[in-house]
Amino acid sequence: MSSVFTYRLNQLWHLGWSLLSDPKYFLALAALVILGDALLTQLVIRFVPYTEIDWETYMYQLELYLKGERDYSLISGPTGPIVYPAGHIYVHRFLYTVTNSGTNLPAAQQVYAALYLASTILTCAIYRQAGGVPNWVLLLLPLSKRLHSIYVLRLFNDCWTAVASQAAILAFGRGWDALGILLFSCAISVKMSALLYVPGLLVILFRRNGLLSTLAYMLVLVISQVAIGLPFLLEHPQSYLKHAYEFSRAFLFKWTVNWRFVGEETFLSPRWALTLLAGHVVVLVAFGLYKWCRSDGGVWAVLDRGFRRPTRPAWITPLTPDYVTTVLFTSNLIGILFARSLHYQFYSWYAQQLPFLAWRTKFPVPIRLMILLGIEYAWNVFPSTSFSSGLLCVANAVLLAGVWFGYPEGKRDRSGSIKTG
Repeated sequence: MSSVFTYRLNQLWHLGWSLLSDPKYFLALAALVILGDALLTQLVIRFVPYTEIDWETYMYQLELYLKGERDYSLISGPTGPIVYPAGHIYVHRFLYTVTNSGTNLPAAQQVYAALYLASTILTCAIYRQAGGVPNWVLLLLPLSKRLHSIYVLRLFNDCWTAVASQAAILAFGRGWDALGILLFSCAISVKMSALLYVPGLLVILFRRNGLLSTLAYMLVLVISQVAIGLPFLLEHPQSYLKHAYEFSRAFLFKWTVNWRFVGEETFLSPRWALTLLAGHVVVLVAFGLYKWCRSDGGVWAVLDRGFRRPTRPAWITPLTPDYVTTVLFTSNLIGILFARSLHYQFYSWYAQQLPFLAWRTKFPVPIRLMILLGIEYAWNVFPSTSFSSGLLCVANAVLLAGVWFGYPEGKRDRSGSIKTG
């Protein structure tokens, strides 16, 4: 009897270890994580009170649109004017319909619960496609308290941009660039935060498709944005462009999660904004010059091939899904690090990308986990403090430095094998 019990126990141990470590069981563990997270999300909705922040404003703005208003400067609500492209309007028109004119909050929460699970499914798919991450890292995905709050307790529009961006990254990883551009355009049409991926995306498209195709994809991106905003552009083009794509928008110091430790005077100063912009550009250029093109002989060799043969790819060997994912996630992280202000909902921009990036460093596993824990802690301190904001900036910077000195082009070598480390 005891031998049978021991045998069964060994079987369970072997199965558990295989789920956590054997790539063949990745999908099985992913399914369990997704199911478990679905249950956890429903428990959050059931037992944690909803907090009103922007939902009423979204609905009020939508009602003005439904009444025929097309002047963006006149579409406003309790917390301020609309500052998003037209995709935001269309998303909330759908939500307005399925939530009884925005009054059925439980229905809205269930839509966002489905959206959150979609983001988790896409994240698991991206991790599997790219490889180089142990199965057990998937167990980290459901652990973010703040991310659940952003989706099902706050109903922020950032969630739609995050999911569309993840879908686009999955498509780009598979080499489906046309589909990827359309999905990416959908992400931008809801919130401009998706533009943080553009520098990395340009490198990928140029290496994989060449100069002319890259320009064509960018033209498609612009045309699709025009098409999405056409109802507003036809009637009040200046108002739409000014408010939907407001790059000079200044955020209030009291809501920021990052840079609080610099003080309000510095935080609001134009000089600080220019400093952050310069830092953003310098780090992007550094990755472009020294990291993202190494496998093809360096950036100058890639540019030379691309401009000499504008109709042909500028690569020597095809880009792997690992490379595509790593570059896009890193481009996004650089933008987040140098963002002038991060509000709590902005965590959705990169929360599910962090474990992947941690495994593109060469840090020991305990250090990787400490970085992730530090970032999660900082995003859960409300209101933020000088310590929490400083910790967030340091943790983001350390993670980025880890990628720089780790695997900035991904962990797969040209043969497709995973590099150790």
